[in-house]
Amino acid sequence: MSTQTQLTEPHCPVHPARILLVEDNSTNRLLLLDYLTHIGYCVSSVVCGRDFLTALPQFKPHLVLLDIKLPDIDGYSLLQQMRQNETWSKIPVVVVSACAFKSDQQRALGLGARRYLVKPIDLNALHHAIVEELRQIQSDRS
Repeated sequence: MSTQTQLTEPHCPVHPARILLVEDNSTNRLLLLDYLTHIGYCVSSVVCGRDFLTALPQFKPHLVLLDIKLPDIDGYSLLQQMRQNETWSKIPVVVVSACAFKSDQQRALGLGARRYLVKPIDLNALHHAIVEELRQIQSDRS
């Protein structure tokens, strides 16, 4: 693996939810990584689909933030692969993408994404979406 495509070491407070961030744009990735870590999540990030498929079983995220346009495997294919795996299919996915067409959103939601947020991201809306998805996980376990 090149340095650019390596899984980042998780940035973790004491007992946070784990979020796997899949974002190839370095500015967006660093902004989201810093923001999510600052508000208390354990975040690991990857820049491509291949690294995502390696990181998913290693990091065991509670939630995935997924870009659609990636350099190797697109986010739609990753969603499909997640939904075909019994363990991974339970992990909520929030798509964070610049693809703003309604058809892009419908396709991602049809493949199992729980939410679809269009870039540029409103950080408050992102935080709200994460909180709601994590609450749903807790509710499902009860």
